[in-house]
Amino acid sequence: MVSRRHFLATATLAGLSAPAILRAEGGLFRDFPFSLGVAAGDPSSDGFVIWTRLAPEPMAPHGGMPLAPVPVEWEVASDGGFRDVVAKGTELAHPELAHSVHVEVGGLKSDRPYYYRFTAAGERSLRGRARTLPAVGASVDTLKFGVCGCQHFESGFFGAYRHLAREDLAFVYHYGDFIYEYSQDYLFTDGLPSRPVRKNALRNLIDLSDFRTAYSQQLGDIDLQAARSSHAFLSSFDDHEIRNDWVSDRDNWKLGLDAEDPDAPPPEVFMLKKQAAMQAWYEHMPVRRALLPRGGMVALNRELRYGNLVSMQLLDTRQYRDDQPCGDGFKPACPGVFDKNAQVLGKAQEAWLAKNLGEGGARWNAIAQQVTMMSLDRRRFPGEKQKILNLDSWAGYEAPRERMLARLGGVNNAVVLTGDEHQNFCGDLILKDKVVAGEFVGTSISSGGDGSDKRPGTDEWLARNPELKFANDQRGYMVCEVGREAWQTHFMVVDKVSTPVNTLSRRATGVIENGVAGIKMSA
Repeated sequence: MVSRRHFLATATLAGLSAPAILRAEGGLFRDFPFSLGVAAGDPSSDGFVIWTRLAPEPMAPHGGMPLAPVPVEWEVASDGGFRDVVAKGTELAHPELAHSVHVEVGGLKSDRPYYYRFTAAGERSLRGRARTLPAVGASVDTLKFGVCGCQHFESGFFGAYRHLAREDLAFVYHYGDFIYEYSQDYLFTDGLPSRPVRKNALRNLIDLSDFRTAYSQQLGDIDLQAARSSHAFLSSFDDHEIRNDWVSDRDNWKLGLDAEDPDAPPPEVFMLKKQAAMQAWYEHMPVRRALLPRGGMVALNRELRYGNLVSMQLLDTRQYRDDQPCGDGFKPACPGVFDKNAQVLGKAQEAWLAKNLGEGGARWNAIAQQVTMMSLDRRRFPGEKQKILNLDSWAGYEAPRERMLARLGGVNNAVVLTGDEHQNFCGDLILKDKVVAGEFVGTSISSGGDGSDKRPGTDEWLARNPELKFANDQRGYMVCEVGREAWQTHFMVVDKVSTPVNTLSRRATGVIENGVAGIKMSA
């Protein structure tokens, strides 16, 4: 517990005058301090993380906060009216972490909802809700959870998040691209130039202050706040939290399809930027202290077990990956695609994954990750002669991809959950003519604009890739309903993102039956 005397003493050492401190402690922030909302994440069978950040002026330097630690009280209750408070305490919000608070709540009952809130200087936050997981190994018959990501602020509004908030879910897996690191003057969602529906505050992100500003602007969206306050999130990151198509310690920004930027920073300089980006990511995500960046690295991969029904491995496909072959991009395969020494996960993460999958104990084995695992021929038009691959996906790394497929073929009911593509599709993962798993690729919340039911050339694309079962180019999210006899993934889409309010519908459902290889589609 942090006393008022400790707060006053700490603030005095920081050079603040007593009247300023008293104004803050008396509930006189210049504006509402919880302007960025609340969130919960990384649930376990006895708790979860709860998060907030004090930012009365979120777009101002330091969020409009004094450069001193500030005590934040927190409560967790079994009811929404907080008549039965089951856990409470006080945490210091440190200026070094943008006055963010990450409370790892434990000692709760398994498999039930709880409510949480924060108080600082007499001001109270939005109420949040999160569920604990069933005990590991407990007999469980059903699970329903969400999958989402890729939310470019300028490309569209986040109305899909308001629909997601209304879903009855155990948790949500966010596969990354929470922010985008650039601003655009034009969008080309239908091939013709149009203006962004709203503008990023900054054109480019370089240092810690820039990344904090981007998250502050993003989290001011009330629909995003609604979703984060309604469900516990499993937070990940992909490339746009730092730089498009980055891997390991490489910037990888391209001037064109084949032209590398001659002014791209060297690895040692890029890692300084990565440290700033990962610190800002941590400051705004409901994740455990174990994910605090160290030297620019985040221990992102972790496991979630939902009773004896689902074992979910959350992977990191960016930090340990070798540079993309052939200069990255969408192009025909080159010798680098077949490099036997290439890495996507890195040796340590591969060994960790093998150990977890080898433990068994679950009916379904889920892999939650960022980039497409199917090696798809990306040609969509008849005139294209050579097979085209997405070299920023697993298709650019055939040796580690085959190792992964062989590993998935050795476990029960493997299901891969993916993002990145800004479109919905799903299909079978095949190794040596054998289906070893099913992959569901979720669309974006807003990236890509309104979209349409099909991209140009989709029928040609489906014909070239018989393992593909479905493709769609609308925005939205996925809902996975898992039972002991079947895994169903519903592709939930909105009619448009160019306006704040939109209409939700279920576009299609992919089904994997227990013990039966291959995805079947249901309308």
